[in-house]
Amino acid sequence: MTTLTNGGMTPPDLSGKNLSLRRSFADKGATLGIALCVLIAALPLALVAWQVVSRGASTWSLDWFIEEIPRNYRTEGPGMGPAIVGTLAITGMAALLSIPVGVLGAVYLNEYGKNKPLARFIRTMADVMTGVPSIMMGLFIYVGYVTVIDDRTGFAGALALACLMLPIVIRSTEEMLRLVPDELRQASSGLGARKWRTTLGVVLPAASSGITSGSLLAVARAAGETAPIIVTVGLTYVYKPDLFDGANTTLAAQIFRNASQPFAASQDRAWGAALTLIAIVFLFTIVARIIASRFAIDKR
Repeated sequence: MTTLTNGGMTPPDLSGKNLSLRRSFADKGATLGIALCVLIAALPLALVAWQVVSRGASTWSLDWFIEEIPRNYRTEGPGMGPAIVGTLAITGMAALLSIPVGVLGAVYLNEYGKNKPLARFIRTMADVMTGVPSIMMGLFIYVGYVTVIDDRTGFAGALALACLMLPIVIRSTEEMLRLVPDELRQASSGLGARKWRTTLGVVLPAASSGITSGSLLAVARAAGETAPIIVTVGLTYVYKPDLFDGANTTLAAQIFRNASQPFAASQDRAWGAALTLIAIVFLFTIVARIIASRFAIDKR
């Protein structure tokens, strides 16, 4: 309560000691409930990670990363080199195709298009494409590219993955650009910089951390896609670093094919491929965040 003293009014004591029992109980109950929800949400992730690590780590060795894939599913032993190279090459090409286009598209939507009809149409189509099943993208590239221009190749798979990544990059980048304070744009304009220079030199670096996170989310989804790869890429057991040289393979495709076999050797390779895929995505996430933090503008 507020009390009167010789010096005037004394503010009420709002420290934790004088909180009512009911409020204290509600505070502790809410804290406990939040902690419990976090634990429930993290438990499945922890169990999945433990299962993959415990069953996949036994397959890792030097030969696992360099040897070719056994053609017989019954054959024991490591060898996932072609799938690792294929994953890096196909996903890298997909990122090279989709991320620049997606970022530039988001720049147009947020900095230039605003609420123009074309901008609204692009946003609507990006939202629609985000919910399209991945197999539809694979069939689209198969009909429009594989059957018309070329045979099944790694580049066809990269096109399918790029179509999946593009709407994610556009929408996530646009949201990050909206978070950039207008004061930064106004300060740059006040110094005489043109709008394109402000966008490239101020807005994009300020949002680089969020753009990187959105791009990595798109890369992670693309790296784990199986259906479009099977439709457009085919299957191989040897190294194919050239994306235009016939069929190729990825870790996701090898996980699907080996896990569907009843043999212990092939299932072990599936677990090892799953752990390898998680490790690749995790490694690139760390590297990308380090790079983004070095180029980001401190807005404090």
